[in-house]
Amino acid sequence: MNAGLAALQQRLQHPFADATLLKRALTHRSYSADHNERLEFLGDSVLGVMVSDMLYRRLQSLPEGDLSRVRANLVRQDTLHQLALSLGLPDVILLGEGELRSGGQKRPSILADALEAVIGAVYLDAGFAAAQALVQRLYQAVQINPSMDAIGKDPKTELQEWLQARRLKLPSYRVVATLGAAHKQSFEVACEIPELKRAERGTGGSRRAAEQAAATAMLQTLKATVNS
Repeated sequence: MNAGLAALQQRLQHPFADATLLKRALTHRSYSADHNERLEFLGDSVLGVMVSDMLYRRLQSLPEGDLSRVRANLVRQDTLHQLALSLGLPDVILLGEGELRSGGQKRPSILADALEAVIGAVYLDAGFAAAQALVQRLYQAVQINPSMDAIGKDPKTELQEWLQARRLKLPSYRVVATLGAAHKQSFEVACEIPELKRAERGTGGSRRAAEQAAATAMLQTLKATVNS
């Protein structure tokens, strides 16, 4: 393991039993076919569960809708980008030449995705407790309080609350297409609500942005249906 990855392990406070997991978590698809997107998919879910658990315990007087908004702020791209910077991920992330030339090391979406991949890697390497401990350390410096619910809802959170208010199941999101060269990719994501037999699509420069665009399209469809 090189010095950069060894130093990152110290910052993470997690020595990897399988160092290849950490390297993969930091590998963008523009660099290698053995990239971090599957780990990011896993880490996104692991992070959501652990942040939800943390909020459930810390903010015991907050109702479900407000908890959802606080969680959305803690797992959104801007927050994850700042956490990735605090770990020094720009110095160790592996990018293809085109992505490097276009400033990929500083791109918030790439760094946020890499952080989720690292969380997924820790989970696979050592299990739930180790990943939970990492998430708790990451958020130590983030102020978490009920006032965060005043920040506007993102489309995914708004869609979730719209469905929950009507006792409907939450939507699923899946990548249906990846377009463009590795350093200038865009993603097309489908937002699906089987219970209502509805699906909408959205595109964006990252999977996260495409999901938000798909949620926006779904909200517009659902509200138009209700108002018609």
